[in-house]
Amino acid sequence: MHLFRSARWLILAVFLCLIPATSNAGVFISINFGPPVLPVYVQPVCPQPNLVWMPGYWAYGDEGYFWVPGAWVPAPYEGGLWTPAYWGWSNGLYIFHPGYWGYHVGYYGGVNYGGGYFGIGFAGGEWRGHDFHYNTAVVNVNTTVIHNTYVNQTIIQQNTIGNPNHIAYAGGPGGIQHQPTAQEQIALHETHTPPTSFQTQHIQAAQSSHQSYAKFNSGHPTNLAVAKPLPAETHTAPAISRPVVNSGSARPTYSNAPVNGANKLPPTSIGGRPNPSLQEHTNNTYAPRPNTTEPPPHSTAPPRNTEMRTVTPPPHYNPPPKSNPKPAEKPKPEGHEK
Repeated sequence: MHLFRSARWLILAVFLCLIPATSNAGVFISINFGPPVLPVYVQPVCPQPNLVWMPGYWAYGDEGYFWVPGAWVPAPYEGGLWTPAYWGWSNGLYIFHPGYWGYHVGYYGGVNYGGGYFGIGFAGGEWRGHDFHYNTAVVNVNTTVIHNTYVNQTIIQQNTIGNPNHIAYAGGPGGIQHQPTAQEQIALHETHTPPTSFQTQHIQAAQSSHQSYAKFNSGHPTNLAVAKPLPAETHTAPAISRPVVNSGSARPTYSNAPVNGANKLPPTSIGGRPNPSLQEHTNNTYAPRPNTTEPPPHSTAPPRNTEMRTVTPPPHYNPPPKSNPKPAEKPKPEGHEK
């Protein structure tokens, strides 16, 4: 029995070594200990427009946990937003969930990474048409070059999950306790784009450096973030995911079919919330609100949802023929009068 148990753990260890830490699926990494606390650092200045912040995080390699420095990354397609990687906890195992690109920021465990990622969604900016606008209340940008900026403190307060101990994982003993919001659940079912090849190279460079590993830097890496943005890499924009209502189902499923046959830019906003000027139609697509102006008071237009019935006129009315008048009473013959 002891030999069988040892062989089982050996097979599990070999299996874990064969799975890359940057896989798109959750990867079982360790059993008894989670990642170190998140280091505190100053976000580098964003030097050019349309860059999205990828916060630094702890990954896992041959020598244990290693730090992936934060970096500014060009979005692979217009409207793309980055959902950070995070560590989750389940049944005594710490599970790694890699980051990805999507039209909305999804669930990342409620981990407060800073730089706009305060636990829920992203408060550091939003796409407005073809340009990314930065919330300078959160992110550090070069305003002499970048003019698409605004200030919004309210979104920071709404999306911040307290993390005074800088915990780097969700769930489990001592972890961040945050369940996915409705918007994070929707983003989870959207089409995702994996990290660009330059992001992958950035991760591999950190993995190959001894100074990145917690066992060598005692959880205090020196290279916390890089000032130079990663190179751009263009990807085809994914189709817009939209809810499909199934009768008898408590939860909607999601389809990646293009809206109106085209890959149109979705209504993105801070934290992945849909644009309030749009509403969901019965055909399960998002479209501008119709004109709901009511007809004027004296309008002859019928009210909405009024059943129109066809009235058949009665047949032509023919009056009945006149009856003959009652004949006059004949006079009585003379000589019979009294």
